[in-house]
Amino acid sequence: MTTYGIVADLNRCIGCQTCTSACKHANATAPGIQWRKVLDFETGEFPIVNRAFVPVGCMHCEEPSCRDVCPTRATRKRDDGIVTIDYDVCIGCAYCAVSCPYQARSRVDKPSAAYGGKAMRHEALREDPARLGVAQKCTLCVDRIDEGRANGLVPGVDAVATPACVASCISGALQMGDLDDPESNVSQLLRTKRHFRMHEELGNGPNTYYLYDSEISDVAEPEEVPYVAEPVGLAAVSPKLQTNWDWRAAANFTFGGTGTGLMVAAAATTMLGPTLWLGMFLALAFVGTGLTCIWFEIGRPWRFLNVFLNPRTSWMSREAMAAVPFFGFGGLGWLLGSNLLLILSALSGLAFLYSQARILRAAKGIPAWRHPAIVPLVISTGLTEGAGALAILSLVTGAEVTRFVALALAALLLLRLWFWTRYRSGLAHDGAPTDVFAAFIAGHIGLAAMPQTILITIAVIAVVIPVGQGEALALAGLGAMLTGWDFKHTLITRAAFNQGYAINKMPARGAGQSRAGIKPGWHKA
Repeated sequence: MTTYGIVADLNRCIGCQTCTSACKHANATAPGIQWRKVLDFETGEFPIVNRAFVPVGCMHCEEPSCRDVCPTRATRKRDDGIVTIDYDVCIGCAYCAVSCPYQARSRVDKPSAAYGGKAMRHEALREDPARLGVAQKCTLCVDRIDEGRANGLVPGVDAVATPACVASCISGALQMGDLDDPESNVSQLLRTKRHFRMHEELGNGPNTYYLYDSEISDVAEPEEVPYVAEPVGLAAVSPKLQTNWDWRAAANFTFGGTGTGLMVAAAATTMLGPTLWLGMFLALAFVGTGLTCIWFEIGRPWRFLNVFLNPRTSWMSREAMAAVPFFGFGGLGWLLGSNLLLILSALSGLAFLYSQARILRAAKGIPAWRHPAIVPLVISTGLTEGAGALAILSLVTGAEVTRFVALALAALLLLRLWFWTRYRSGLAHDGAPTDVFAAFIAGHIGLAAMPQTILITIAVIAVVIPVGQGEALALAGLGAMLTGWDFKHTLITRAAFNQGYAINKMPARGAGQSRAGIKPGWHKA
């Protein structure tokens, strides 16, 4: 077997950015898009200062999370370990981009040129309209590798069969070769030099290794010396707010949760006798609105049917599949007045809501999303919003379900508050970018204890007071919806900071002693 990988020697890299330029020239990436870049880390305080240049790009992982979440199977892993993208299949949903812990993926929707809007010669020659509106990333110069192998050349040894970034490296800091061949250049380096892999704790198994110290056999492992300092250099070092999913993606989670929660709540009222058919219709409208918003966000919207191609591993595919019976049973149930179809639609809605929660959970690149506590929080939020919408409808329609809805709403509000508390404490315990916590505070999240306690109190009052029950319940229901919407909008658009970059060891260059790694911009209680 052959598994290609890259070894970067941090003691050799001088930060010249030649690999970055070579990659951009070879692949004609759009302005602002770098498939290969070099980060600049500096830590410590005078007179003890340490610095490292760190080449980063697609890691061509053993277990790439981008491949698993892709709903279209556009992202694939070849037998030689290279992760590729089929531009003709990708819908440009950018789910892979938020799921990559290494910020290696991007999407360009419109053609652009580096200078004056006019393409330079190499940009015109390498222009590829198929790359517009879809995910793109480093391909490890797979065209050079395949052509070289076809001509009997060895990738990593023969320059023309080697990725442009590696072939152009003036200091020999980048090496590429077959990790499965014990005699290859990269295998020999890994066998003799101390090394690490970035964000290895996430389980992707990146096939990019970093050398940081001398021969393994020279001396014992140096003792780590922790540094507390902010990095300087490229702004990309610290976690950044993701821009792949905007308010339209937030609208899908917002309206999708409310709509499925309302369908469940409407189905629950059938046990009391009345059926709120208006609620059933609005539930379908809510979910339909959310899916319409996300349709306008994807780069290739007319390929939307490709979203059904990967139900085996992608929660986005499963969300789409759950939407089919939700609308089918719901639409027929509303037209025919069938309580059975209403219940079947509600069950499909629960599957849809669960899939939405797992979509966020699977996004490894966003620490605020991938925490396991996000799943019960998103589900409880959707159900609470649905009960809140039903509370408003009970006042509008005059349905005699006030006491039941008030009790259900109070219980769901209390449950949501508990899951929110668990989620916040979990983030603080496990660690997340500092700006995540700042976003939750600045966004005045309504899921905090004080506003939720007020809403719970109003809902309880609606159970016991003899007059004004409908109005009090509607007020609590409106608050339950608005606070849930505020949370999800903040979660998607303001608190969605990416993984950032971190190096486990600083190079031995200069001081002759390895240093502890850093994870800039993170907070851990």
